[in-house]
Amino acid sequence: MACAGLAVFWYVGDDPRGVILAVPAAVLLGGMGLRDLLVPVRLAADESGITVVHGFAGRRHVPWEQIEEITVDVRRRYGVRNEMLEIDTGDGLHIFSAHDLGGASPTEVAAALRRRGT
Repeated sequence: MACAGLAVFWYVGDDPRGVILAVPAAVLLGGMGLRDLLVPVRLAADESGITVVHGFAGRRHVPWEQIEEITVDVRRRYGVRNEMLEIDTGDGLHIFSAHDLGGASPTEVAAALRRRGT
């Protein structure tokens, strides 16, 4: 919304460089917001397996038998600790941040998935 406002402001102000920067940013942020509205749940688990987001707003069900490994990649950069949940299905690697998991810790989610999958 702010980027769209800046694009209009710069357009009215006759600054083409600002429009060139603000319009793509507004489109990108709008697309990401739309994705979050269309598919708010990125990962779901049940007795038969997990369901992950595939593509922009599609879903893919992966049975427990196809999951090869569930790991958490922890990295430190600039004093900030970042965790990413990685689910290896053999034919693909699904990566989820804490934001994708609704604010849950990827370490806790990995432990829960490991318990559920056994």
